[in-house]
Amino acid sequence: MHLDALRHGNFSLLNTAISDWGKVVKNLKELEKRARDDMKAKADRANWAGVNATVSREFISKSAGEFSDAVTQATSIHNILKDTHDELVDYRDKLKQALDDGFEKDRLSVYGEVGGTFRIIAAVHPEPPGTEEKATALRDRIQVLLNQATTSDSTAARALRAIAEQADYGFSGAKHADRDSAADALKKADAMAKLAKDAKKMSPEELAEFQRTMAKYKNDELFAAQFAAELGGKETLQFWNDLAEIHAGARGEELKQLQSIQKDLSMTLATATLSDADGMQDWKKKVLDEATTAFRANPSDPMRPHGALGYQVMSSLMHHGKYDAEFLDAYGKKLLKMDMAPAGSVGMGTNDLWKSGNVTDLVFGRDDGRDPLIGYMKALSHNPEAALETFDDKKVFEHMLESTRYTDRDGSVAHALEAAVTGYGDGEKTTDIRPHSREQVALMQQVMHAVAQPETGADLVNKATGESFGDMAAAYMPEISLSVSGKGAESIFWTNSQDPDGLDKLDVTRFLYETARDPVGRAAIIVGESVYTGSSLEAHIARPEMFDGKTEDAVKAIARNAGIIEGIVGHSVADAKIAGDLEAEKDANTALKTKGDVVKSILAAGVGVGTVALVGTAPAVAATAAAASGFFGGIAGMSVDRLIDAQEIDGALDHALYDSGGQLNDSLESANVQTQQSAVDAIGEHGSEELTEDATRNMIRVALQEGWTDSDGMLEDSHARPAA
Repeated sequence: MHLDALRHGNFSLLNTAISDWGKVVKNLKELEKRARDDMKAKADRANWAGVNATVSREFISKSAGEFSDAVTQATSIHNILKDTHDELVDYRDKLKQALDDGFEKDRLSVYGEVGGTFRIIAAVHPEPPGTEEKATALRDRIQVLLNQATTSDSTAARALRAIAEQADYGFSGAKHADRDSAADALKKADAMAKLAKDAKKMSPEELAEFQRTMAKYKNDELFAAQFAAELGGKETLQFWNDLAEIHAGARGEELKQLQSIQKDLSMTLATATLSDADGMQDWKKKVLDEATTAFRANPSDPMRPHGALGYQVMSSLMHHGKYDAEFLDAYGKKLLKMDMAPAGSVGMGTNDLWKSGNVTDLVFGRDDGRDPLIGYMKALSHNPEAALETFDDKKVFEHMLESTRYTDRDGSVAHALEAAVTGYGDGEKTTDIRPHSREQVALMQQVMHAVAQPETGADLVNKATGESFGDMAAAYMPEISLSVSGKGAESIFWTNSQDPDGLDKLDVTRFLYETARDPVGRAAIIVGESVYTGSSLEAHIARPEMFDGKTEDAVKAIARNAGIIEGIVGHSVADAKIAGDLEAEKDANTALKTKGDVVKSILAAGVGVGTVALVGTAPAVAATAAAASGFFGGIAGMSVDRLIDAQEIDGALDHALYDSGGQLNDSLESANVQTQQSAVDAIGEHGSEELTEDATRNMIRVALQEGWTDSDGMLEDSHARPAA
């Protein structure tokens, strides 16, 4: 920055811009709130049909998200402008003070010259002793201020351009509190990209610096996009292949360091793919172009003549982070086409396709990175939208599910399917309730149908997949309840699903039976059923107007339904024990406590995660304050407490709930007590005038027993059982 430009700088226009952007932020925050609490909330509750069920709902949801991104981007711009303004004003004032000091104390005058330079001359003649030294000191003082002002101005401009380039349309989520943080992020990105140009030359100190920087900036959109674009797509793949080769066989602290780098680099690249900057468009294209290129750390090494394919390298960096849906779609189409190419039965041949050759272990963990579908499925598990889009192709769904029989990808496929049908990414912390779309319900029906297949379906449930299948069942408890109960129960089992009748009763029965054989899957079903039953009982007891009839009839229906679902689970456990493959009770109880702890924490946050979707389409539900948050959670939380704490019940039953899950009688009694207590808790909480405690307990006992008995008959009709 030139001396006269700073000395005579008038920053009133910049100040006006800051004020304007402040107003923009304020207005956008109001629009964001209205979009979230009004537009999106109503869209989620609406009973969409036809095109509206997909296009309109998705458009509204994405529009609401754009308002959130707009607030973030506008806030960052406002922060950077304000920070830059304050810095430039400070530098201007310091420059004026330096000029005043030079003139008043040392009688030196400073003049700007054409081209931006300046000169200092003595204001009196003859020059006093020491004038030359004082002029040099003043020159240095002025130059420091001009350099600082130039840096402030240029880095602000670069940061603002980078933010604007993140999204071709709409807004980015780039978030920075001030100019310094944005400038530092871009500077660090350049430095790390330079380091990663040649992994073989990275010193231990540089590798440690790379690790620290990735950990700090992995969620920073400006850093991530600049780092990836500056490094390049092919160079990114070469870097990770070389680093994996250099540190092959890492142990101890070295292994921990590489695991940390892999996780944070994965998340950094995922963040980078969200950017629409030109550099990132080139990066994505290059990664796709190099997908079948063989990467070798040392081309002259005869022990590794083949090298890892680009697919294998990139997928090994997809285990963490939420990658852009469009990038995942483009990447997945090419990868799946290759994976599905081998001849033979559906799902066969893929293991040989990827396991041949002496390839570097690309994953510092249990996986070796050879099967790129594992990493890709991991990426889908963090992006529900992309997962649903991928599995919407029935051929892809069938191929991936069948391929789990011949590969080690079963767990990652199950997690991706779970994300697709529930709408929640693996490990995602959520604050909203997402209704199931028709596409999600249709996919869930396909999953259930596959697991329900005689002779072959049971093999799909194992330690790697059981938890995901159980979580799916828990998330679909409203639809499962309607399927089990049959037509006419819609006013009792409320749901905001867009296809509440989309599940097949026979497939539901067999799916629950097979999933319950896995301890963690069984725990998820039990917790999900308990939460939904407790919430439904509380809803009808607290708001009798929800059901146009006697509240006791609604309670009976809910209790009978609980008996059927718990009966299917109980019989599955008993049959598994007879067949000799029942897991230890300790494992089952541990799984129940773990799953209960997770659900309890979610309930404490006020989110039902699909298990308690009581926001229906009826005006009575929408009008009640208790349903405003989407579900009744108080009694549900207490029911989970009883499950995970193994609380002893006073009275006739004096044993820990579900402590003896292998015994049918204990399972029945536990389900009976759990359901009764949820109803009694709701009566006490809401002061029901229609129901009494004793009568309600007896009513639930009878209805639940009927449901339990019915479950036995349903299983006899649908499944070959060792107990038969």
